[in-house]
Formats: sequence, structure tokens, C-alpha cells
Amino acid sequence: MFPLGSGKPPEACAVAVGNFDGVHAGHAVIAARLRLAAGRLGLPAVALTFDPHPASVLRPDRAPVPLTTPGRRAELLLELGIDAVCVQPADAALMAVEAEEFYAEVLRGRFGARAVVEGQDFRFGARRAGDVAMLERLCRSDGVELEVVAPLVVDGEPVSSSRLRRLIDAGRVGEARSLMTAAYRLTGVVTTGARRGATIGFPTANLTDIATLLPALGVYAARVQVDGDVFASAVHVGPNVTFGETRVSVEAHLIGFSGDLYGMTLDVDFLDRVRDTRHFASVDELTSQLAADVAAAARIVATDPIPNRKT
Repeated sequence: MFPLGSGKPPEACAVAVGNFDGVHAGHAVIAARLRLAAGRLGLPAVALTFDPHPASVLRPDRAPVPLTTPGRRAELLLELGIDAVCVQPADAALMAVEAEEFYAEVLRGRFGARAVVEGQDFRFGARRAGDVAMLERLCRSDGVELEVVAPLVVDGEPVSSSRLRRLIDAGRVGEARSLMTAAYRLTGVVTTGARRGATIGFPTANLTDIATLLPALGVYAARVQVDGDVFASAVHVGPNVTFGETRVSVEAHLIGFSGDLYGMTLDVDFLDRVRDTRHFASVDELTSQLAADVAAAARIVATDPIPNRKT
């Protein structure tokens, strides 16, 4: 009825279905339970996710901006020990499939699910009519194991993609990171900018084609990967208001890097926020602040407790 996305499902498996956007600590709990279920049965652990987010099909005007690309999401799930990740295209045909049909055709028919692991708020099928109570009934009738995982609560609030989205949107990337399995990442292609940075001693890589949520305007400490090497970086998100610009840009200064980055795709992992975006009275004042920003970013990266990850 609808095409299966990337990743060929096995003949039988333990499976978890979800958006897994941001791949946070709650998702890590589900992944761990899924691995245990798969191990008991001697089967692979498989995650089924969607692209785009189903909300972008059902209510495009209110769909959340994604936190991860499908490729990054799969990468992080595999790092959690999942054996395979399948990405199902989300379109109107998929959204019209009734819950019972989704269970029968996809979970049982295509994946041969013998164990299913889901969170308490899992919904599936047209109109989100399927819930864990329905899933429990369907699994029981087929002799399929089902484990429903309670939400992971941190500081009195469940860890969720929407919580991460609020934190990142507010610029609280350090707090968001503490709830994620990896630092929040933006991926973009380096394009030619105004080249002002190079003239004042702070050349930057101007990133475009970013598909995920931008943090709040400001300057951030980050890591940037270039050809397998990792550089401490100061990243500005926002308009260059000192020069009268209003267009929001993402510009990364890679500390200690020299070379040509134009046309390259860079991964920028945000560690913490350094300061707000603001207007400076002169280029000299801006240059002085940029030096302080670079020093602050270098300190944050140097003292980061999580070692560099080359992916």
C-alpha cells in the first residue's frame, strides 16, 4: 500500500517505532529495553522512524522544526546499540492507514515483529487512533511480547523532544545536551559570506542549507568536524547587527584552523552559550568582543567532560 523506506527489515525482529527526534535520554532507555528484548529472543533490534515528521503531513502549519536529520537520527540510534534503523517516508497514504492495518501490515507483515517496545504515549494509525492499550491487545492475540516504557523524568519533567525543542529555541543548548545522547548538532554547507571576519582577524565559515532547528540568537561554544579533525569553535547565530544586517546567519570561527572550507559540509556540535547577539559601536569594539568570545569558547571546549566524538 505504501513503500518501505531505507533499510531492509529482517524476517523477524524486536522493533520500536517512533520519531526519535533528537535521540534523547528517554529514547536511550527504550533502546536499552529493545536490545534486552532482542537478546532474549536471539533477534536483531530494529528502530522504525519516519521522514518527514508525520505532523508535517497532517498539520504542516504547526509541524515542529526537526532536531535531527534522518541520517543523524539513524547514526545516534545505531550508537545506542540498535542493529538496524529503517526510515519510512511519511505521506498522506501512510497517514490514512488504520491502526490495526499498520500493526498487521508493517509491524507483523514487513518486520515480523516478535517483540515491540514503546513509550507510554505511543500513538499509531490514522487519526492517531491506536494507543498502547490497542497495541497490547493486538500483540497479545499474536503472542508478540510488548514492553511499555515509562517516561524518563529529569528535574520533575519528562524528557521529550518537545522539551528539547523549547530549550534549544531558548538558547539553552547546554541544558538540552544534558538530556540528549550527544551534543545538539547543526549541519550546513559552507558558502561565501561578506568576508568581514577575515579582514578583522576572525574568519568564519558561513553555513547554509541547515534543515534543523536553529538555537536562539547568540554566540555559542561548539565543536566543528573537518576531515576527521575536531576544532573548538565560536559560533554566531543571528544577524550581523553591527553592520546593519537583519538576515539571520550561522557563522563558525574554527579556532586554529587555516584552509579553504567553501563547499564543504560541516557538523557543528553546540556545547554551551557564551552571550547574546548585540550591536557594537565600532569595529574595534566588535573585534575586542570577538577575541573574548573565542577565548571563552576555547575554555568551554577544553574543559568539556565528554571526549571528542569522530563520527
